[in-house]
Amino acid sequence: MTSPQSRSLLSKCTDNTWQLLRRTPPMVFATAVFVCGIVAASSILVKGIRSSNDTITVTGASTERITSDYVDWSVNVKQTGYNQQTSYQLLKPSLEKTIVFLKANGVKPDEIELGTVRSNKDQVRNPKTGELLSTTWTTTQAVLIGSWDVKKIHMISGKISALIGEGVPLSINRPSYTFTKLAAKRVDMLAKATRDARKRAKAIAQEAGSSIGAITNADTGTFQITVPNSTQMSSYGSYDTSTIKKDITAVMGVTFRVE
Repeated sequence: MTSPQSRSLLSKCTDNTWQLLRRTPPMVFATAVFVCGIVAASSILVKGIRSSNDTITVTGASTERITSDYVDWSVNVKQTGYNQQTSYQLLKPSLEKTIVFLKANGVKPDEIELGTVRSNKDQVRNPKTGELLSTTWTTTQAVLIGSWDVKKIHMISGKISALIGEGVPLSINRPSYTFTKLAAKRVDMLAKATRDARKRAKAIAQEAGSSIGAITNADTGTFQITVPNSTQMSSYGSYDTSTIKKDITAVMGVTFRVE
């Protein structure tokens, strides 16, 4: 059922175009009548939206550069022998040499922890006959380092490869840099993202001649911790530990009442 305004608009369209349409071919005539109908229908649709849609949902974001305050790092010392006992005995001097190096470069004793010793047997057999050709044992022990002195460990991790040149068989892992105050920072970043969403919503509402009222709904989006200036985003969030400096980004989807 159409409103009086819609009937007036349709009547006006009909009055202005009827004389022309009488002299118009049938196909064009049908198109013109269709257009008039669309004009009237559009009037009804817009009026319906303005009366029922009184909220706006905007995505806000906040990004900040942070510095890691803790580092986990490890190196694996390993030795190979023809039996398990020999491989373990060969491991001990290499392990001691590694620890001496770490302490000499400023790593404190309480920052060092030794992992569990692991031994693996490797057998080589003739692919045709299955005959056992040789057996070797590899014994490995991890040296675990955890420190609040991030810069110190970063520097040592770049120097320890010198031990390999001295005959110490090492497997050097990449340091893992983390930010331990993330819980408090997360709250602050979400608040900033919400303020950013309000700012954007106000700009949109002003263009429509309206204003923004109270928040009716807020959804926490992804929380990203990436290398500086990264454009990588994940729908599940991300936490990069490869760099000391990081960019932290919080996203909020906020719905405001339109007044």
